[in-house]
Amino acid sequence: MDNLFGLDHPASADGLAHLATFTEPVSLAIAEEMLSDNGIPYLKKERGCGGVVRILTGYQSFGTDLFVRPEDEERANDVLAPLFEEADNEAAEEGGEV
Repeated sequence: MDNLFGLDHPASADGLAHLATFTEPVSLAIAEEMLSDNGIPYLKKERGCGGVVRILTGYQSFGTDLFVRPEDEERANDVLAPLFEEADNEAAEEGGEV
């Protein structure tokens, strides 16, 4: 990606654990719902100027990072494991990197 504008690494959130980065809104919405349904609080941050781009265009492709409290990280990964496995399987079927 682009290291000049900070798009090549997760946004920063002091004291929180980076859970995952999502580039498509459907997967992000599913992950948010899964975390909410399991009572796991999370923070969502857009990469780079993604928040502004989303307001102007309704969509952004820079990626959105999800963060959780460190004590919730293991449980959150367990909750989202089916979503991550599905994404890995789809990438393998398309011949992309996993």
